[in-house]
Amino acid sequence: MLTKKAKYAFKALLVLARNEENKPMLISDIAAREQLPKKFLEAILLELKRSGFLGSKKGAGGGYYLMKPAEDIKMAAVIRIVDGPIALLPCVSLNFYERCEECTQEPYCGIRDVMKDVRDATLKILVETSIADMMRREDGLAVKTGQDPALI
Repeated sequence: MLTKKAKYAFKALLVLARNEENKPMLISDIAAREQLPKKFLEAILLELKRSGFLGSKKGAGGGYYLMKPAEDIKMAAVIRIVDGPIALLPCVSLNFYERCEECTQEPYCGIRDVMKDVRDATLKILVETSIADMMRREDGLAVKTGQDPALI
């Protein structure tokens, strides 16, 4: 399940990606626009800054902005930064592997084998999908429902 932390990170990244000329945006403006808790969002944006996805500027005209093109920010990378492993079990995680405590026969575990398939299918989508892809999807959904994508 996608955590609120990851969901809020995606919402903030989408707002910043739609920001004309990539001008710095205040946390309070992002939080108000997406109805997100400001303090929680602040911690998330700091993590994204430390990871190199965001930059920040202090003072008048300051705020957060994208350091990378929206096309280069993939969902898998964001989830790993804010939440850690993508796999549903630690024994199938590519980056955060841990043996399951109760497992006696890991190489023959049917649960592990199925969860590897789930991980691979999920990872394929998350590694290939960027913030720019999500923006295009939002625009398409807006048009489909009769909304103006410019108002998103």
